[in-house]
Amino acid sequence: MKYPSLPHAHDVQADLEPIESGLRQAERFETVAELFKQLSDTTRLRIFWLLCHTEQCVINISALMEMSSPAVSHHLRVLRSCGLIVNRREGKEVYYRAADNPQVQLLHKTIEQVMAIACPE
Repeated sequence: MKYPSLPHAHDVQADLEPIESGLRQAERFETVAELFKQLSDTTRLRIFWLLCHTEQCVINISALMEMSSPAVSHHLRVLRSCGLIVNRREGKEVYYRAADNPQVQLLHKTIEQVMAIACPE
């Protein structure tokens, strides 16, 4: 497919065809935007960060976050629905932790690096 030439020629030597092709895949950007939207909530971001470090039940997360269990459960549902966390049941107790995949590992690492840069001790 022939792409239109750019309105301004800036002597760009790069082949823009792969970039233009990537830009046309809007659904991929929508998926990423949805993930970032879920993490744009400070509480969800804190819960996600916590669960990257430890597996916990709702009661413990509630205590650590100083929030009610129903409020924590709401945030856990959102994080689980977008695949950032997983859960397991042991008897009556449900335990949550960060999903074990490259996407979650990258987000966790990014969060920690941004916090280190933006919030130096």
